[in-house]
Amino acid sequence: MQKYAIIIGAGPAGLTAAYELITRTDIKPIVLEMSDKIGGISRTEVYKGNRIDIGGHRFFSKSEVVMKWWQNILPVQGALSSDEINTSSEKLKSRLLEKLVTGGPDPEKVDKVMLIRSRLSRIFFLRKFFDYPIAINWNTLSSLGFLKIVKIGWTYVLVRLFPIKNITTLEEFFISRFGKELYQTFFKDYTEKVWGVPCSEIDADWGAQRIKKLSMSRTILHIIKSIFIKNKSIEQKNIDTSLIEQFMYPKLGPGQMWETVTDIIKKAGGDVIFNAEVNQIKTANNTIDYVSYSDKITGTVKEIKGDYFFSTMPVKHLIRSMKADVSSEILDVAEGLKYRDFITVGLLLDKFKLNKSEGEVRDNWIYIQEKEVKIGRLQVFNNWSPYLVADDNKTWLGLEYFCDEGDDLWIKDNDEFIRFAIEELDRINIINSEDVVDSTIIKVPKAYPAYFGTYSKFDSIKSFTNGIENLFLIGRNGMHKYNNQDHSMLTAITAVNNIINGVKTKDNIWNINLEDEYHEEK
Repeated sequence: MQKYAIIIGAGPAGLTAAYELITRTDIKPIVLEMSDKIGGISRTEVYKGNRIDIGGHRFFSKSEVVMKWWQNILPVQGALSSDEINTSSEKLKSRLLEKLVTGGPDPEKVDKVMLIRSRLSRIFFLRKFFDYPIAINWNTLSSLGFLKIVKIGWTYVLVRLFPIKNITTLEEFFISRFGKELYQTFFKDYTEKVWGVPCSEIDADWGAQRIKKLSMSRTILHIIKSIFIKNKSIEQKNIDTSLIEQFMYPKLGPGQMWETVTDIIKKAGGDVIFNAEVNQIKTANNTIDYVSYSDKITGTVKEIKGDYFFSTMPVKHLIRSMKADVSSEILDVAEGLKYRDFITVGLLLDKFKLNKSEGEVRDNWIYIQEKEVKIGRLQVFNNWSPYLVADDNKTWLGLEYFCDEGDDLWIKDNDEFIRFAIEELDRINIINSEDVVDSTIIKVPKAYPAYFGTYSKFDSIKSFTNGIENLFLIGRNGMHKYNNQDHSMLTAITAVNNIINGVKTKDNIWNINLEDEYHEEK
């Protein structure tokens, strides 16, 4: 008898679960996606032929499973099979040359590849560039000044001599890793710009999620090792993710990966239903019986039964949809969970002022540390992939803002917001406003699950959902856990493995990214 898995959300976690099920089991996946787009926050938006990577997605992981998974969907451009490598045929050699140059002789496959890209992210502060992670070099020393360097060194030594005990807040986490002066110089203002609350109110778990073992001492050790050892492998084993030097990237942006995966799922017999907004999940005897969803186009309400249920929807909405079967305590915790929302402004430029003042800017993204502007980060899409830009002579930028749904930034009129964003970049000498030839804006609600609000009580939700035998929470919003794309995928793969192997516990899903060494970002 045919079994079904109902998967809520067509982002990396949901689509990975569907792919694993359709290729490894007889269970049919049915994906319910609330929007009409594929990939969640890992999608690629297209504006007049110019592609926007929302948030920036480096395809790199410490997990060999994920690295091979990606390359199985979109091979690295120019990669040769073992049969091709071992052949001596002149005719085949000619075909190989064509493959190396174009990515493949078949026009249908030319674009379905991953590029190898160089990683560069820097901090823009005091109208100057600083390496990220912070490097101990002449540029840093001369830009900060002797007194600031002494303070950074002294406060770092102090925290090593007298370590902070019982670290509970993000502020304490940063100070314990970098010292108070470096924290106040490079971490505090930017992090509070991202989250909208003081670091002293954010749980230390966020630091453990995002920067793992990165610290001052490990950064210095990496600098010393890199002088003597050059790591050209894309795997870059034994290197913290924040220190990697290269990464894979789909030629047409991250959405290309998930659009390709969706095509595979549908051709193999799985279903992906768009504009399907889940409004009720009915449980009985510690299992989910059915899901009710509304068609956002027609308004029709439908019920769908399944044997297994995977949720990547925000936990707050998941618990709301189960309201009839949930205690008031669990409901209160869910309603108190916080999220940070996200706005990207795309600017197309005739000229990029920084290219003139700084030489060619090669950064994938730039952290904007300047206090007088709201912008948090700047992407240079040309440097992710030149194929994201319709006109090679133009520069295509993504200005990233962090906000709360309904606040002053979120409710600004789109045209007003774009003017505001252009003025901010002009004010800090990154662009000249007259060089902007086109623009667009994208708003993404609930982009980042937050580690404040009722997060400290989240274990009660975890315990409740773990008790529902056929429910698997996966992905970033599905677990209210600030995972990167690869970890979201691993939660899905692990959940499917549990089904295949008859494993009842879900602890191995929740433990992903607790022991492994792969996280980054401030």
